[in-house]
Amino acid sequence: MFVLKSPIMLVAAAALLAACSRPAEKTEDIRPVRAIVLASSNVDVDAEFSGEVRPRYESRLGFRVAGKIVARKVEVGSTVKKGQVLMQLDPQDLQLSQAQALASLRAAETSRDLADAELKRYRELRAQNFVSQAVLDQRESAYKSAQANVEAARALYRGQSNQTGYASLVADVDGVVTAIDAEAGQVVTAGTPVVRVARTDEKEVVFGVPEDKVEQLRRLQEVTVRLWADPQHPFKGRVREVSPVADPATRTYTFKVALPPDVAAAKLGMTAVAQFESRSAEPRVKVPLSALYHEKNATSVWVVEKGAVRLVPVTVAGADGNDIVVGSGLTAGQTVVTAGVHLLKPGQKVRILGDDVPKSAPQTAPQTAPGGAA
Repeated sequence: MFVLKSPIMLVAAAALLAACSRPAEKTEDIRPVRAIVLASSNVDVDAEFSGEVRPRYESRLGFRVAGKIVARKVEVGSTVKKGQVLMQLDPQDLQLSQAQALASLRAAETSRDLADAELKRYRELRAQNFVSQAVLDQRESAYKSAQANVEAARALYRGQSNQTGYASLVADVDGVVTAIDAEAGQVVTAGTPVVRVARTDEKEVVFGVPEDKVEQLRRLQEVTVRLWADPQHPFKGRVREVSPVADPATRTYTFKVALPPDVAAAKLGMTAVAQFESRSAEPRVKVPLSALYHEKNATSVWVVEKGAVRLVPVTVAGADGNDIVVGSGLTAGQTVVTAGVHLLKPGQKVRILGDDVPKSAPQTAPQTAPGGAA
């Protein structure tokens, strides 16, 4: 058996055993994170919504009597004037009823004239005591009844004349035809909409706003509007109406922005973008909701400094959609972690995703062989 007796050999063996039993050094934990660099702005609200140019007033016109349509005199897009005929019903039955009412009026007038003549004659007889007062009273009553019949027949004739006139559907305002809902040959009932006419002097942009922005935008009256067909010439609009009830299908609240009357480029049905913008007195910083870290009733964010994170308390001044307006605690230029905030600890080393992406190498001119040969 070989035994180490030399002191030098014993020391070397001990050093070798110590090196073999030494634990491996731990690698430093560097966690990848997503982050943004903060920027301040005076813009308190900045939101855009796409909508449609619509008329403020649009009438759904229909006949006031039932009948069969025999003529349509306008097309979609036709410009019409007040009183212009749009559609025509078959007037034959209405004209017959009008003639019947006229005949009834003539008969009532004849009966009244006869009663008037008899009343005059009986008054003369009464003056000569040839008839009693009771007989004269009967003639006076007969005359009044005949006169009442004339008034009733005249009213009936006037009403029937109006009915005949209702066979022609006319425009009640100057405007443009936006839709036609019935055609010639169709039988319609009274009140059924058959033509839509829109006024072109007042227009508005209609769009939906999510419920989390309604109260914030309701207080802003002035809106910048840009037409998709002419985005280089914006103009100012005014919030005219905000729906108090959300649309059952889209769950958005309808905003209506009135347009200036001199904007001729805004045609009905065009796509428009309404931009809301207001500015605060001092610049503000915004961070995403995902950047907030809540602990012990305190709100903080992780700030990246020299490759490590530091927890910084902040105060919340308001909300803007998915962003939080910071009241204090942060300044522009700081780098804030926006994802994975609950997996960090103070002083932890981090690597911002995207910083390790290699930059593209500068391109060099291709080398050519002597004499210019490739």
